[in-house]
Amino acid sequence: MIKQIFGKLPRKPSKSSHNDPNPNGEGRDNVFMESSTSNSHGANGTVPAFPPLVNNRTNQANKPSGAGAFPVYEALPSFRDVPSSEKPNLFIKKLSMCCVVFDFSDPSKNLREKEIKRQTLLELVDYIATVSTKFSDAAMQEIAKMAVVNLFRTFPSANHESKLLETLDADDEEPALEPAWPHLQVVYELLLRFVASPMTDAKLAKRYIDHSFVLKLLDLFDSEDQREREYLKTILHRIYGKFMVHRPFIRKAINNIFYRFIFETEKHNGIAELLEILGSIINGFALPLKEEHKLFLVRALIPLHRPKCAAAYHQQLSYCIVQFVEKDVKLADTVIRGLLKYWPVTNSSKEVMFLGELEEVLEATQAAEFQRCMVPLFRQIARCLNSSHFQVAERALFLWNNDHIRNLITQNHKVIMPIVFPAMERNTRGHWNQAVQSLTLNVRKVLADTDQVLFDECLAKFQEEEAKKTEVVAKREVTWKLLEDLAASKSVSNEAVLVPRFSSSVTLAAGKPSGS
Repeated sequence: MIKQIFGKLPRKPSKSSHNDPNPNGEGRDNVFMESSTSNSHGANGTVPAFPPLVNNRTNQANKPSGAGAFPVYEALPSFRDVPSSEKPNLFIKKLSMCCVVFDFSDPSKNLREKEIKRQTLLELVDYIATVSTKFSDAAMQEIAKMAVVNLFRTFPSANHESKLLETLDADDEEPALEPAWPHLQVVYELLLRFVASPMTDAKLAKRYIDHSFVLKLLDLFDSEDQREREYLKTILHRIYGKFMVHRPFIRKAINNIFYRFIFETEKHNGIAELLEILGSIINGFALPLKEEHKLFLVRALIPLHRPKCAAAYHQQLSYCIVQFVEKDVKLADTVIRGLLKYWPVTNSSKEVMFLGELEEVLEATQAAEFQRCMVPLFRQIARCLNSSHFQVAERALFLWNNDHIRNLITQNHKVIMPIVFPAMERNTRGHWNQAVQSLTLNVRKVLADTDQVLFDECLAKFQEEEAKKTEVVAKREVTWKLLEDLAASKSVSNEAVLVPRFSSSVTLAAGKPSGS
């Protein structure tokens, strides 16, 4: 009796009922389509964002449950086998069919269904490339939905959650490759062709390629698979070019990724690709530069020099920085001072990179901006000249091989020569590397040819300062000798040794009789 009563009560739907396929073959795709079609327009007539995804590669819909899974997953007719009037409907059906997501963690599962889906995706790519009419609203919605279901997923957060788990050889680990890439690649190709197609109306498509879609796309740049990041780079660049209304939002979203990377995690796999996109965007900035773009340079690009892993994206970062200086020469002073702010202290390989970037920036720098920052700049260069790492010293000396930089130095030699002369003289007298000594002698000759009088003054001043240093060292040695003698005289009686503050006091104490 009790069982009969409980049997009549309505049962609360389980979580698995939303994720697992129904016995009749309906799964997440049907649930997704039903919710998106029944709520396709809000009260204000706009298309809302897509419903929350349940596909995180760990909780996949339509998971095969053994033999007999996907009983209705059969290939649809080819586009060649249907009349032209039926192709748009067949296109939508094939897109809906490709919303089924398979488990690629086990390569032996559902081989037949996976191959059917891959062939269907390839057909869709060919259809998008050859279509001669504008995509309908329903087709664009289905394309966006298929991309959302297949591409958007959450990556493991272990790399970002705790720095305590980092190991010394973490950089040597091979990047993880996406096991589902055979399908993902075709989906990316489809999305790329859709965005780039002249048959895609941006005014209609922006309802589906919206801000939420762009943010999810940007999240995928953290993929460890470089093949995926290359596709993302191309697709995002095409979206930026086609959907003008999204441009400010895309720039702001990339800014936020950089901020989090610089000031929080220092872990992200796609910084180089994002900078490569920005390099192209910056190249197209109109003049005069907007204040927003200058703030982006100061707040995001220049601080990107700070992370330890800057070598992974430095080439792309340097290109973006130089683009700004070439666009607006007045920014050279800001950029050079920014480089000096983040100049590495103990990382020699990073220092070589900074010197290379500095040369490119100085090549685009005019005399007025150079004069504003030349004093702190050449103080840093002088420190590099005396670096015990021969590549750092060599790279600093190579600056004189650049005609434009050498002209700037020559025009301001009265300020610069006194700053760098001591470092060069120390190199010629005592640097351990013969190549550095030879290069220093060459630059030293250039300085002498520029202004022999000033060169002689600098040499005399250097010799005078060196003599003073020698005298100080000699006095210090005398002082220590007196202290040692004083300590030796007190050691017999076990009397504490009082160390006077000044050498004159030590001398007086040493001259007193031992009993006083």
